[in-house]
Amino acid sequence: MLEVRAVRRVREEFGLKNLKIMVPFCRTLEEGRKVIQVLREGGLVQGRDGLEVYVMAELPSNVFLADQYADIFDGFSIGSNDLTQLVLGVDRDSSLVAPLFNERNSAVLQACARIIDAARRKGRKVGICGQAPSDFPDFAAFLVEQGIDSISLIPDSLLKTSERVLQAEQKPQASRPSRRSGDVQISGSRGALRAVADPAAAWVDTEPYIPGND
Repeated sequence: MLEVRAVRRVREEFGLKNLKIMVPFCRTLEEGRKVIQVLREGGLVQGRDGLEVYVMAELPSNVFLADQYADIFDGFSIGSNDLTQLVLGVDRDSSLVAPLFNERNSAVLQACARIIDAARRKGRKVGICGQAPSDFPDFAAFLVEQGIDSISLIPDSLLKTSERVLQAEQKPQASRPSRRSGDVQISGSRGALRAVADPAAAWVDTEPYIPGND
């Protein structure tokens, strides 16, 4: 309960009510509910005095069950580094498979799109923390097109990526931003993300699909 007492002190004694709780590596829905219960037992009640509890979306289970996680937590933060490793089954610190680590792989893009889509439909906030938006401004633009609320960046990439994000924000947004295979593709000499069709506002299927180079 040490962390719970620390959070309570920051919020109650220091008066920093804007402090949110972020739960990492939440493998199952039951784990999520248990965390909420433990917080409550320690005096941190979700919703009281504006307390919000977010979950890191960094596991395949978070992607597949995003709608149910949205019923438990107040928002998501996509952990692109761990999500990429676990979706592709690679260790970026291993010389044997590190070259396969690629946040712009179509499976990872689809995972991000699904999380953002679920958050939007459920009225939850969704952001991202990880290296990808800083390294690849077009990846950040892709997230904006999907409807993400916030992106974390390293200082060195702030200006370059902010310009790309601004360009994406000025484009007309679809009522449902997730796209089909005919709407977005990976193209360009360096694998840059490029939209090849206008956004579609009506969808038949319920799951976004983002294709690309596997």
